Amino acid sequence: MTDPTLERWRLLLGEPGGACLGGQSLDAEAAARDAALDWLYGRDEDLRRRGVRQGGTGASVLTTVDWLDDITRLFPKETVERLQRDAVERYEIHDVVTDPDVLARIEPNPALLKAVLRTKHLMNPQVLRLARRIVEQVVRQLTEKLATEVRSAFSGSKVRRRGRLRLARNFDVVRTLRANLGRYQPETGKVVIETPYFFSRTRRHLEQWQVILLVDQSGSMAGSVIHSAVTAACLWGLPGVRTHLVAFDTEVVDLTADVDDPVELLMKVQLGGGTDIARAAAYGAGLVDQPRRAIVVLISDFYEGGDPRRLVRVVRDLVTQGSKVLGLAALDEQANPDYDRDLAQRLADAGAHMGAMTPGELASFVAEHVGR
Repeated sequence: MTDPTLERWRLLLGEPGGACLGGQSLDAEAAARDAALDWLYGRDEDLRRRGVRQGGTGASVLTTVDWLDDITRLFPKETVERLQRDAVERYEIHDVVTDPDVLARIEPNPALLKAVLRTKHLMNPQVLRLARRIVEQVVRQLTEKLATEVRSAFSGSKVRRRGRLRLARNFDVVRTLRANLGRYQPETGKVVIETPYFFSRTRRHLEQWQVILLVDQSGSMAGSVIHSAVTAACLWGLPGVRTHLVAFDTEVVDLTADVDDPVELLMKVQLGGGTDIARAAAYGAGLVDQPRRAIVVLISDFYEGGDPRRLVRVVRDLVTQGSKVLGLAALDEQANPDYDRDLAQRLADAGAHMGAMTPGELASFVAEHVGR
């Protein structure tokens, strides 16, 4: 029987790692896994140069549909998602998201959503309808998760002091029992309540604020575009908040009319192209009604293809007039930024808050400032 650890090394290294098994052959299931891995990673020139995987017959035997069926059968879910992500992001195997047979089988996940957004211009109407299923399912999952965080950020907190409104929903059971334990009656097993306590619920008083999201839709920002659309949808309709969503590359597209429908919004996004951040910032500045009640969120990698001096000037003017400017190099669940640090520093010097956030952290930032 093959040692499982040695077998994993053999699968990791491919055919050049055959010595790990001391001349033994892979069993049928392991051989199928090896073929599936080789179909994907055998095309990697860097791995081939390093003598890890040198390619085999997998690519000529398996179609994308066969490969997808095989990995779903042979590997755990986490591994399947990683293989799919590498296929669409690392090796740009477009038929993973443009072949209707593949789309009918595939399990939606965020990596596939990014791939759909990058390749939807290649899709005919039939394929686009199938791809929309991926968009809808992943957006629904992201929205459900973020909506909870947004409600928590904006709902206010309970203050443990005696409240004036003695309502059942505000009854503080723990404090009431603790204060009245001396009146416990052993014969009845009950506590006689002389002094009930209630939570005093404080809710932030929300006056009308504008939240203007300016999102770079260049190819590297796909994750941030997705989470910006979901964040805007969750902020939409909150009391005291008026949300705008603007996408840009070298052109500026105001998507505010579709903010309440993030699926439709994402289907309109066109990833790629150049980047004119200054132009987008100037457009956002033009949307501001009350400067001291505006939060302008600029989401970009800050590799400016336009005029960086103009961008710094627009940001400085916004800050001077009292608006909050937040520059985010990433807005996604990992918040791992890749950005032009020099320009980001210049914007910080102009008064912008610079960083990277998860959507939940952005919601908390907005709630904190709106609630002041």
